[in-house]
Amino acid sequence: MIPFIKMHGLGNDFVMIDERKMPMQIIEPEQREAAVRALAERRTGIGCDQLIVLRPTRRADVYMQIYNADGSEVSACGNATRCVAWLIMREKHKDAALIETAAGLLECYLAGKGMVRVNMGVPKLTWTDMPLSREADTLHLPVIAEGLADGVAVNMGNPHAVFFVRDVGAIALKRVGPELEHHGLFPERANINVARLDAPDHITLRTWERGAGETLACGTGACATLVAARRRGLSAPEATVLLPGGELRIAWEGSEEDPDYPVWMTGPVTESFRGELTDGQWV
Repeated sequence: MIPFIKMHGLGNDFVMIDERKMPMQIIEPEQREAAVRALAERRTGIGCDQLIVLRPTRRADVYMQIYNADGSEVSACGNATRCVAWLIMREKHKDAALIETAAGLLECYLAGKGMVRVNMGVPKLTWTDMPLSREADTLHLPVIAEGLADGVAVNMGNPHAVFFVRDVGAIALKRVGPELEHHGLFPERANINVARLDAPDHITLRTWERGAGETLACGTGACATLVAARRRGLSAPEATVLLPGGELRIAWEGSEEDPDYPVWMTGPVTESFRGELTDGQWV
């Protein structure tokens, strides 16, 4: 039997499988995408936005491997990082954890009951870092679709395009999200964010995540949105970002002229339930 933990951060939900304790390769490469899609299916599987596999590493407390619901692998997930950090801190009886991802090492700290604070790293802002398929101004993206225009590109381990609008609820994100996710300017696809500046320290956000669809919360999307707002001179260095699933607190001391500061994210963690998969269900 393969044990798993179902967790979520503001409704952005994950299935966690700890391969550190398993004497086997849980995901066979040739079967991976189909297996992840089956597990993520909400009617016939467990159901999740992302599958998280914990692996051993000598560089940190744990290596976090991330698969979207469509089976594609991604480098970063802010909400999942908080969940993994919470598990590791409980396991090791510590108030801090170091998580290795494909995007780098992330420092995590306990920030109160059920709350975790994460150093999400320095945002990448150039067109090659995004990456874009051609040279373009990442502060004013040459992309237009159904009322969305003049976006800002930010890479927070995942590529994000942020569009500031007057009414986030008026955007048909389920229609325009896939269109922009696969836009020719984004060779690795992109996460699409629509945001409203309610005040310098308050932002309302919806996110279409590549490979997962619209989610109740996106941690890297919240980080990218504050960075985009700061680059435009629209927000304070710290803001509450309101997502459909709840609130995250995001802080970035950087600016367009001086961007080399890390982004800090603070938010809640929830464990939903635990269970087991049989080998026949998974590999």
